[in-house]
This record gives sequence, structure tokens and C-alpha cells, in this order.
Amino acid sequence: MATTIQGIYIRTAATCSDPSPHTEYEIQVQAAVRAWEVWHRYSDFVDLHGELGNPPLPLPPKHSISLSFRRQINDQKLIEERRVGLEAYLRAILAAKDPQWRNHRAFLDFLQVPLPSQAASRPQDAFTSASWLEEQGALQALVRDIRADLYKRDSLSSAGDISASHSSNVEGKKKLATLVSRVGALAQGIETLAKAGMSGGELTRRGDSVSRLQDECAKLGEMVVAARASSARQTTFMANMDPAPTADRVALLGATNAPITRVFGSRPRTPQETEQTRPLDDRGVLQYQQLQITQQDTQLTQLSTILQRQMQLGVAIGSEIEDQNRMLDDLASDVDRTGAKLGKARKQLGRLEGK
Repeated sequence: MATTIQGIYIRTAATCSDPSPHTEYEIQVQAAVRAWEVWHRYSDFVDLHGELGNPPLPLPPKHSISLSFRRQINDQKLIEERRVGLEAYLRAILAAKDPQWRNHRAFLDFLQVPLPSQAASRPQDAFTSASWLEEQGALQALVRDIRADLYKRDSLSSAGDISASHSSNVEGKKKLATLVSRVGALAQGIETLAKAGMSGGELTRRGDSVSRLQDECAKLGEMVVAARASSARQTTFMANMDPAPTADRVALLGATNAPITRVFGSRPRTPQETEQTRPLDDRGVLQYQQLQITQQDTQLTQLSTILQRQMQLGVAIGSEIEDQNRMLDDLASDVDRTGAKLGKARKQLGRLEGK
């Protein structure tokens, strides 16, 4: 998972003369706990647009050919119009409903966003206070992704889609291995922050966060092992399950040798008259049959509508649960910060009382 981008701004533009006169735009990228700037000229945006294919918003047009190059560079009005258009172009990619644009490798490289492989391979000595918090947030999001994969695995298994269930399980196990490795690096990074002079209260708070992540790793590992054991028990049970006793079958079905289902080649049974069909002629029976089919189609349509509504409710409930989980994570972070502040206040109060 790449660094989550929260905002993109293009506030300034500069005229450069090397190697030839051109205008470059300063792109300010705002992430969760840090920000950085990158510079690009219009031709870089053109290359990005070509690699993306068909992004949500077109690029602002080039200047008219009738204008001289010197006028294009010096005309501040045209530069300002292009700056506004390029900012809107990048923001449209970031805010698009389809995440394929903002997750595209070309877009991430254009903004110089650090990739997960870079974060995972980064030594603990490279952690700063801000990058440590950013890595912690990324790992919390990874925990939620793993849980989602395991829940999806269980749902698919219950629905009988064994292949898709196995794929979800494999994906969750891969992410879990990555999570364990990165949590270990995060724990070692606390030592570097301690050497850099971070306060004891903040180190304690971050140590507690790492402990919670380690607990999550253990719980997720137990979920994987429990699912594997449950699958093995179910397989053994199905293999060893005995058929129903003969006495129970006779009591349930009766002592009859008549075939339970239709036998191929047997003589078809004669249709029996009912109270509804007895007074009808052939045409009336046909109309009655068509009426029954129409009623069944109507009932199926109503049932389909009910199922679609239930599916929409399920999706809405899932989204609400995700929002509640995020709010709980934010609340837990606030409680941790408040606890650290209370601890510091108690220490200061103790010193005052000692005096």
C-alpha cells in the first residue's frame, strides 16, 4: 500500500532557462504526517497523461501556435490559467471514484510517492518521528486489509466457492508475513528514536502501539490456524460419516420399494384433475397455466427485488462497519495521546507536591 495522499496543490510556477526557456510548476503533495514538493514542466504532464490512458479530466490545452515561445513564457495570465488547470487535473485523478488512476504506477512515480517495497526495505535507522507515525498508520491499514481477506475467505467457503476462498486465504497469509516483518522493523525503530532524544512518554506511547500491532499479528495468525484446523476437521468428519441406519430410513420414508425419483424409460404418470382444472376446457386449462406462470414470474421478480435490497443493505452495513472501525482507531489514538498527557501531568504534579 502506497503512502496515502490527502491533498495536491500547485501554487507557484517558475521560468527556467536551462537547457532552454520553459516553465516548471511546483507540486506540493500532502500526506498523512508529512509533505513534499516536486517540480514538473508541461511536457511531463503530457507524458503522464499518455501513460494513464484516459484519466477523469483532460489536460489543459497547449497554447496557440500563433503565439511566440517568448510570449508563452512571459505571459503570466496564460501561465496562471495552465497552473489552475494542471492542479484541477491532478485533483480529479486523486478524487476519482475508480482508484486505478491514483494507484497507477506512473502517477505515483510522477509525484515521487514512496512505494511499499521502499518502506519495507528501509532500515530502522532511517526512521524519523514523522515517518515512524506514517509507517504505523500504514500497518494499521494493512491489519484491516488482512481481516477483510480472512472474512472474505470465510464467506466464500460458506458459499461453496472453494477456489476463491483459497485465493483469499493465500492473499491474507502473504500480507500477514509482510505485516510481521514490518512490525519488527517498527519496533526496532523506537531504539533509534530514543537515541535521537525523543521523550520517555512518547516512547512509551509508541511502544504500546507496537505491542498492539504485535497482538494483532498473533490474533490474525490464530485465525489462519483455526481456519486450517476447522477445514481439516470438516474433511475428516465427511470422510468418516456413516449413512443413516436402515431403521431410521424406513421410519422416515416408509417400507416401500417404489423409486424415489423418476426412472428413465418408465411410463409417465397420468395427470390428475384438480378442482381448478376440472370445469375448464382445453383453452381454459391453457389460460390457467399461463396465469400461473405469470404469477410465478411476478413472485420471482419480487423475490429478486428483496434479495437486491438485502444485498444493498449488506454493503451499506459493511461500509458503516469500516467507518466505525476507523473511528475506533482514531479514538484509540486519542485515548493514547490523552493518557500520555495525563501521565506527564501526574509526574509534574508529584514533583510540585514533593516540593
